[in-house]
Amino acid sequence: MRLAFFDLDRTLLAVNSGTLWVRRELALGNISKRQAMRAMWWLARYQLGFASGEDMVAEAVTHITGVSSDALKARTNVFYEAEVRNTFRPGALAMVESHRRAGDRLVMLTSSSHYLAELAAAELRFDAVLSNRLGIGSDGTHTGLIDGRVCFGEGKLVHARAEAQRSGGSVEQAAFYTDSFADLPVMEIVRTPVAVNPDPRLRRHALRRGWSVVDWGEPVARVA
Repeated sequence: MRLAFFDLDRTLLAVNSGTLWVRRELALGNISKRQAMRAMWWLARYQLGFASGEDMVAEAVTHITGVSSDALKARTNVFYEAEVRNTFRPGALAMVESHRRAGDRLVMLTSSSHYLAELAAAELRFDAVLSNRLGIGSDGTHTGLIDGRVCFGEGKLVHARAEAQRSGGSVEQAAFYTDSFADLPVMEIVRTPVAVNPDPRLRRHALRRGWSVVDWGEPVARVA
């Protein structure tokens, strides 16, 4: 059995769901303008190389401290239907089906929250989801912490190896599809690294290494 790992944002999806989420939460009044600006500031710092992805994720989850798990899950369900569900890249859907026909194990490997990742994975009929799981206290509210290792950068490789051990697969024999240079720790290990609509740093690196660079196109609206 071969493992096929897929990133979510800007890879399977043509959008960054985190950015869309912040904008929607601000519009609905669930976060303040100050909180939204701080979230965008952290994103800009990360993109400019002034902050680690792990720190950015840790900062993001502090804003949901004390928020009910049921409430956030419900908001994410509405968000997914309204703004995410119709943004899958056509090439992504085709590649997922190609791996399914080959009998490969489909694994989503993403820095998104488990609420959103599990919705996307269920729709595409993935076999496993590796994502950032938000810590939940005994009272059913979020702790403002990540449960376990942050699924970002080197952390994604830790999660991928754990999945391989559980499923009897091999990261070294796997395929991995991503748009982000931050995913280099996994890209460097797998047998088939594929840069999908990559960011500039990943594109340069992929071309130097002779990795595949592909364009999975823009989304076409889908119906239920």
